[in-house]
Amino acid sequence: MNKSELIEAIATRTGSSKAAAQDHLEATLETISAAIAGGNSVQLVGFGSFGVADRAARTGRNPQTGEEIQIKASRTPKFTAGKALKDRVNAAPKSKKK
Repeated sequence: MNKSELIEAIATRTGSSKAAAQDHLEATLETISAAIAGGNSVQLVGFGSFGVADRAARTGRNPQTGEEIQIKASRTPKFTAGKALKDRVNAAPKSKKK
């Protein structure tokens, strides 16, 4: 499912227009992004938690040349699924990939 399909599904489920569904989805994503960029976590009980993980500096290899390179420390977004979401995914029948 891509973003436009998600917007259509939200509009259908809530009985609102696609424009309103898009505004709500974009506001939700922007709010979550701003919160985790500011160092906070966002916890949606039953769904999961969004946060930031710190990656330490490390040594890697250039796959084309095999040369060692230094990879800087960085921060990366992280999502941890909640128990209810895990249970729902595990209870669903396996679907075929497109």
